[in-house]
Amino acid sequence: MMKTIDTTLQNKYSQLIPAIEAICTAKPGEKLQIIMNEEAAFKDIKEYLSEKSIGFREIYDENKRTLQFKV
Repeated sequence: MMKTIDTTLQNKYSQLIPAIEAICTAKPGEKLQIIMNEEAAFKDIKEYLSEKSIGFREIYDENKRTLQFKV
């Protein structure tokens, strides 16, 4: 089962905050799907996952970008 974190509804602060929080609180082996619409935040999360050697899948749908990965 995959846990979905939709950050597109976030308007008080950066979409990075709920995304990183989800990654940090995920159990080992948990599958996450993070949905974003801020290009800079999406790029930062991809860089973070790459630095941690976490493989991910990118999905582009209109103005939303999704990353799927296993922690």
